[in-house]
Amino acid sequence: MTMRTRLEAVLNVGLRIPSIMLLEVLYRWDVSSFFQKIQRSSLNNNPLFQYKYLALYLHYVGYILSLVLLTLPRQHLVRLYLYVLTALLLFAGHQLSRDYVRSELDSGYEGPIYLDPLSMNRFTTALIGQLVVCTLCSCVMQTKQIWLFSAHLLPLVARLCLVPLETIVFVNRFAMIFTGLEVLYFLASNLLVPYNLAKTAYRELAQVVEVYGLLALGMSLWNQLVLPVLFMCFWLVLFALQIYTYFSTRDQPPSRERLLFLFLTSIAECCCTPYSLLGLVFTVSFVALGVLTLCKFYLQGYRAFMNDNAMHRGMTEGITLLILSVQTGLIELQVIHRAFLLSIILFIVVASILQSMLEIADPIVLALGASRDKSLWKHFRAVSLCLFLLVFPAYMSYMICQFFHMDFWLLIIISSSILTSLQVLGTLLIYVLFMVEELRKAPVENMDEVIYYVNGTYRLLEFLVALCVVAYGVSETLFGEWTVMGSTIILVHAYYNVWLRAQLGWQSFLLRRDAVHKIQSMPTASALQLQQHNDICSICYQDMKSAVITPCGHFFHAGCLKKWLYVQETCPLCHGQLKSQSQSANTSAPLATDAPPADQNAQETEQEELLGEAAVEEGFQAEKNSSDFEAHSILQSSDEPELEGQLLKFQEDSEECDLLVDKEHSVGQTEDLDGVMHMM
Repeated sequence: MTMRTRLEAVLNVGLRIPSIMLLEVLYRWDVSSFFQKIQRSSLNNNPLFQYKYLALYLHYVGYILSLVLLTLPRQHLVRLYLYVLTALLLFAGHQLSRDYVRSELDSGYEGPIYLDPLSMNRFTTALIGQLVVCTLCSCVMQTKQIWLFSAHLLPLVARLCLVPLETIVFVNRFAMIFTGLEVLYFLASNLLVPYNLAKTAYRELAQVVEVYGLLALGMSLWNQLVLPVLFMCFWLVLFALQIYTYFSTRDQPPSRERLLFLFLTSIAECCCTPYSLLGLVFTVSFVALGVLTLCKFYLQGYRAFMNDNAMHRGMTEGITLLILSVQTGLIELQVIHRAFLLSIILFIVVASILQSMLEIADPIVLALGASRDKSLWKHFRAVSLCLFLLVFPAYMSYMICQFFHMDFWLLIIISSSILTSLQVLGTLLIYVLFMVEELRKAPVENMDEVIYYVNGTYRLLEFLVALCVVAYGVSETLFGEWTVMGSTIILVHAYYNVWLRAQLGWQSFLLRRDAVHKIQSMPTASALQLQQHNDICSICYQDMKSAVITPCGHFFHAGCLKKWLYVQETCPLCHGQLKSQSQSANTSAPLATDAPPADQNAQETEQEELLGEAAVEEGFQAEKNSSDFEAHSILQSSDEPELEGQLLKFQEDSEECDLLVDKEHSVGQTEDLDGVMHMM
């Protein structure tokens, strides 16, 4: 971004702030009460009171003018401000000229100015000021006709020509009239410019609406006017003026206890209109965005900005503030009541920011614990942020309980901070378990069970907190004051935070129990089977010293397969349905009549299992048909030595078929296996 582009962006925002300030003033100005005060403080024939309706019309004209200034294109807006600046410079020039004439009248000296040092100093000062004003007006209007802005030099020229002082007064008035006529001529020559601008704008808006629709028009105006930044800058200017007004009227600095009250009351003064409330909403959104960005940068450095999350851009906090402010009627309250209500609303917003910070930190902390990254600085940053998120929400809850009496609404408010602390505590415990496993240089048995119990413990604590909130609300409703809003909040809280949590927890428990039962029902591979299989676990890609065999004949670590079954009840390789022991027994009953006798040795039994594995694989039809034919001939053979030789030959063919089929299935299952690896 070049310097010119940055300057244009700053001007696009800065030049529109006065229009919103004018809207703020017009909204606060009550015309009826203003004229009532005039009527009470003066006579009924007061001229201001006689033009009450004219003032009302001017009030609405001010609204229209503010909206026009707000939506005016940047080029025309810059030109308008240049015209206003020129008018102010001309006014300043005539003020200098009038002050010079008054000083000359007060001195009474009518002789040559070079003979009187004081008169010469006054003349030199006035001349330099007038020349500066003329030069600035010529530069602003971009014209070389400097005489157009030199009318206020006439009193100085008259004094230099020894014109009497009484005549200089008339010369000054003539200069003022001449400048006024110039301004009127300029306005008359540009009288149709607003009409032409409005006509052009209407034509362009109609074309955009016809081609793209109203939504595209709204998005275009939103981006061109940069409304979030504009309202944030407007609110910051308003807040700075409020703080300056307070300190300029106080001789002594406020105490530490009054600083918080001053901060809240200043914010309350700056959100008494819809415009200032929108400014506060956008300011809170940008503050939340800044805090979350600093959190990401603190944890990951510049890598944090490569993958941005739309949910962590401060919009949630701003929308929360807007909804709560509208629902509670914030702008209609008195300043003191508004300040106390704002303290509660800002507490909720800060709790939401802390929850977003936890959502950012949680996966990073767990990834550091599970990885082999030995950078102490990375671990320190992650752990220190988690400790902050553990302590600060609890401290906030303690402080707000010191200011307000405990009731159902306050309990709902502080429950979010308590839940945040509990979630951070669970994250830290899992991180410690990962670090212990890393320091031991060997995997801890049943680590997933320990992690599940840790997660289940703090989930249970969250459930108990939500249950206590609902119980407290029900008791207040039954034995205290009953309201429709309170009952609705209790029902919503009970459904989302109690019932759904209990339902999800129970479903998780059932899934784990079913997974354990299925693992226990599967046969465990013997040492000879593992030696013949001679492969790694397809889930964790590690060597198998022990394994279970699925009904479809695939080998996996029992722990890895159990984690997979938490997600879905199919084989990771062939996606065959993994049935329980009773179902598999019923399915395999018709095949038992063709099986070899029970008194065959263990080697023949293992070879028959390999035969069954090859029989259920699909794909590669030519190899499958030949394998099926050989299996059928082997089963029909009554010669036991010949059976053993054919089975050995068939084992080699079936292993080749397994490799081809597994290769085909592994291409489609890479994402599922990676998901299980992340679970581990």
